[in-house]
Amino acid sequence: MYSLVTILIIVILFLASAIRILAEYERGVIFRLGRVIGAKGPGLFILIPVVDRMVKVSLRLVALDVPPQDVITKDNVSVKVNAVVYFRVIDPVKAVIEVENYLYATSQLAQTTLRSVCGEAELDELLAEREKINAKLQDILDKHTDPWGIKVTTVEIKHIDLPQEMQRAMAKQAEAERERRSKIINAEGEYQAANKLAEAAQIIAKYPIALQLRYLQTLREISAENNSVTVFPLPIDLLRPFIDKNK
Repeated sequence: MYSLVTILIIVILFLASAIRILAEYERGVIFRLGRVIGAKGPGLFILIPVVDRMVKVSLRLVALDVPPQDVITKDNVSVKVNAVVYFRVIDPVKAVIEVENYLYATSQLAQTTLRSVCGEAELDELLAEREKINAKLQDILDKHTDPWGIKVTTVEIKHIDLPQEMQRAMAKQAEAERERRSKIINAEGEYQAANKLAEAAQIIAKYPIALQLRYLQTLREISAENNSVTVFPLPIDLLRPFIDKNK
């Protein structure tokens, strides 16, 4: 009786230590007596107790936040830049045996690469061409992490922190640029208005009756405003027949 219970307990303990269940997004890298025999999962599988050892690896996309880095740009401006790196493990065996801690290694590589790439760009390029810099960061990180079985899918610069004096200088520059554009627009408007007036003067000089029609139109517009007193200039041409008759 006791031997049967003992055997049953041993069998239960064996199954508890041997049976492993992994989720769909997990893989288990199996070491047998210190040697890698491959990755198993997802689902249920059995390990040999004492002989086999499993290291669990997640295949889900990881969003790694890169802390702010002090960067001196190519035009000698000191800024703080932070970013986020999206990557996933595509080869769990390499992620375990090629690097001690792939999360820490990827984080450190992202920080040094961010400082290096941003330091090669000027401030205007850093602010205006983020997509270009993001693509360059992604390409460099992906090449370096490929031997670790990691695929870097996206790198995004989140924030660029400028010094206060640089922010004030850029605000003044933007204000001066807006004022310049405003003056150009006003000058273009004056130029177009002068051209139209010159064309109108030519037409009136060619057809004097057009000026009389304009007077009548102005009179009608003034009378429509319900004014009690209307003052309008009387063209001298209307009085010329009377002047000539009295001579």
